[in-house]
Amino acid sequence: MIVLMAGLPASGKSTLCRELALRTGGAILDKDEIRAALFVPDHIEYSTGQDDFCMKVMLETAAFILENNPQRVVFLDGRPFSRRYQVDQVIAASVELKQAWRILQCVCSNETARKRLDEQAGVHPAGNRNYQMYSRIKDGFEEITLPKTVIDTEQPLESCVALARAALE
Repeated sequence: MIVLMAGLPASGKSTLCRELALRTGGAILDKDEIRAALFVPDHIEYSTGQDDFCMKVMLETAAFILENNPQRVVFLDGRPFSRRYQVDQVIAASVELKQAWRILQCVCSNETARKRLDEQAGVHPAGNRNYQMYSRIKDGFEEITLPKTVIDTEQPLESCVALARAALE
């Protein structure tokens, strides 16, 4: 199964994803970590083109993992999936791999996102994360109209995990 972790920056995708992977034995493919592994700092540009390239690498890696273990859950993290084509790309890959897919969309208030972004400044692998970027992505976020589970990450982590695990079954 391929699980698409959608939501704005600092919406809690990675925190929830890590906990789900721990509990399911799933694999996490994180766009920001993959970008950092592929490009030396001087070549990191945080562009749509580079994001799309990293997503292609993630999907190829997911295919490799799932071909060797079709029962594994692969979590795609590190991208908001704010554009329809980005979601469609993952769904198409899932269909090609004959894998089920799920969309978990994490949400939180603007205030919580701002606080999380401030706390993660200088620590998160994506060096371009700030509230201005959050606002820009939010303003252009295309609603995900495919079946999804929306998870309010301001709720306790255990509640979020229970909701997400129910969606994965």
